[in-house]
Amino acid sequence: MNILIEDAETLEYLAGNGKWTKNAAAGKSFRATEAAFDVAKNEPIHNFNIVCYIPQTKQFVNLDHGQGKVPETSPA
Repeated sequence: MNILIEDAETLEYLAGNGKWTKNAAAGKSFRATEAAFDVAKNEPIHNFNIVCYIPQTKQFVNLDHGQGKVPETSPA
């Protein structure tokens, strides 16, 4: 079982190298939901999901969701 951060818009997973991947098996696995949530809140993404990925069956279970640290845009 892997706990992953999923970008809710692109459906990509945060990888160990700080990049994003479409391959859930290549995503960075966290020990706990809370640890993944804390990291996800600081990522420059709008919406994220914390998911449990079971590689043996390729199943996903949504555990939590939230918003990352989106850079503020200045008014025109």
